[in-house]
Amino acid sequence: MTAPDHQPPQLARSNGIELCYEIFGKADADPLFLIMGLGAQMIHWDDEFCALLAERGFRVIRFDNRDIGQSTKMTGGKRLSAFELIRLRLLGTPVAAPYLLRDMAADTVGLMDALGIAKAHIVGASMGGMIAQEIAMLYPQRVLSLTSIMSSTGNPKLPQPTREATALLMAAPPATYEEYLARFAQTWKLLRVGSFPEDEAKDRSRAERTYARGLNPAGVGRQLRAILGSGNRKPRLGAIKAPTLVIHGTVDPLVRPEAGRDTAASIPGAKLVEIVGMGHALPIPMWPQIVDAIAAHAKASNH
Repeated sequence: MTAPDHQPPQLARSNGIELCYEIFGKADADPLFLIMGLGAQMIHWDDEFCALLAERGFRVIRFDNRDIGQSTKMTGGKRLSAFELIRLRLLGTPVAAPYLLRDMAADTVGLMDALGIAKAHIVGASMGGMIAQEIAMLYPQRVLSLTSIMSSTGNPKLPQPTREATALLMAAPPATYEEYLARFAQTWKLLRVGSFPEDEAKDRSRAERTYARGLNPAGVGRQLRAILGSGNRKPRLGAIKAPTLVIHGTVDPLVRPEAGRDTAASIPGAKLVEIVGMGHALPIPMWPQIVDAIAAHAKASNH
């Protein structure tokens, strides 16, 4: 059932492109933007998760980043090679990228402009957390609070993803629909770490919905280049003035727990919440803890 204060997906012009967005919650509630991670559509913030935040008194805005879902598809950028990754790790040579995280930060702020929102609570997961950090550094006057979830500073000294998680990132896109469905379930099982029957039961319908909204493997490659081309944010994070919450799982195989600790240590006054047994995902049983932490932080940050 759709709540009366749930608006269906719409398109907005932002930063020279179109972003597909969706709103949950009352028009007069505090705006809270949810920014998704690498290759992940806005629907990876589950409808029910968004509704839980809306029930806490927020106007929740989720959207497809550029190059994903139903937002504008960009062009350029070859598939990332293993050679480039090795050069990046060994020599610190940044990867060439058609756009960077700061461009994606400008997309988010452009969406705020399009919706007539002066300031908002900014919540990002994984790559979305990196974009959220950029927003807090580049547009401090637009940020009521920052929540960085399972994200990183880009510090090259941090531990790398596990071998299995790296293989996922570098795998060729699935060739058929059935292969895509199988890959989706396999990917999320690996990222969630452990058994989460409620999520596993929803994996097929989530995959079908994602597929129906449109896949863009080349766009995922460009987003990965944006991360690797944006370098190390750690030296700049000390400038963040927004009240900051860092949420990280203790068993994250992709963005290791040390990355969350590094993020919290790099931002003045940041609060770290480590969720025991959480991998690189937002599993249903952990929603209450995650939503509680986000809502309490945002409420405490309101000026």
